[in-house]
This record gives sequence, C-alpha cells and structure tokens, in this order.
Amino acid sequence: MESKKTSCKDLFSAFFRIGLFTFGGGYAMLPMLERECVEKQGWTDREELLDYFAIGQCTPGVIAVNTATFVGTKERGVIGAAAATAGVVCPSLIIILIIAMLLENFAHIPAVQHAFGGIRVAVAALIANAVIKLIGKNVKSPLAIVLCIAAFAAITFLSLSPVLVVLVAAIAGISAKAVAK
Repeated sequence: MESKKTSCKDLFSAFFRIGLFTFGGGYAMLPMLERECVEKQGWTDREELLDYFAIGQCTPGVIAVNTATFVGTKERGVIGAAAATAGVVCPSLIIILIIAMLLENFAHIPAVQHAFGGIRVAVAALIANAVIKLIGKNVKSPLAIVLCIAAFAAITFLSLSPVLVVLVAAIAGISAKAVAK
C-alpha cells in the first residue's frame, strides 16, 4: 500500500496552526509540535522530533523555525521546508505587525500591562510543562541524570553557553557508549 504524499499546503497549514496557537517560543511549542507532527499527521515519531528539536536548538536561528524546516525537508524536500517554515513564521509576522500598529496607542493602559504579566506567567508554565515531559521521557540512566544536573548547573550558575553544554554532553554520551562496548 502506497502512503499518501504530504502536500505543501498541509505542511504550511499545520505549521501555521502551530505558529498561531503557541506562545512563548520553541519550548512552549514542543507539546503542540508533538501533537501535530507525531500524533495527528504521523510525519515523525517522538524520538525523531526531539532530535530535530535538539539540533534546532544547537543551530543558529529560532528553534521552531529550525524544527519546521527539518520536518518539511523530511516530508517534501526543499519545497516542503519552505512551506513548513513559512507556515510557522507567518502568524508571528502578522501578529507582530498588528501589535506594532496598536501597541503604541495602548501600552500605557494598566489592563494591557496586566495582560502581558499574565501572559508571561502562562508561558513560564508551558515551558515548565515541556521541560518536565522532556526529563521524564529522556533522563532514565544514571549518566543521563548526572548530565542533566550538570547541564542545568553549568547554564544556570556558571552562565556557560548552551551550545557548549550540549556539545560536552554529546561527547560524554558518545564516550560512555564507546566505553560500554
């Protein structure tokens, strides 16, 4: 049985919805990416999506854009990458343009300032939820626990670059696998 080829329209519309209905950036977007790309569309599995997400974080640019580009490339090559990337970027572009036009007139209103405060709290909760899910699904071995704690400490307390921390963790994982053989 031949599988149906994903259309660029499907990639664009799925990533448009992801970009439209998630707030707070890449980490807050992870649950919706998982729901859309893994559960609903079947474009990737959870492990592969987390790999895309990790690579997207280590490469220059926005995590959501990088992840959309990876998924689009997998499904339809360069044209799919363009469709998925355009889909995830368009809502932000439209919303920012509208806000830029309106904010100047309303930023001083206390209700608007309080709304932004509430949005920040909700985004923090979304990010905490994504982190808890990532830890629960991926941090299972003693080495993973040590690396997780060390990475957290290195970034939080030592202010080390996340890219450096990810590279060191990757080298530690590769080294541990080589020693285990």
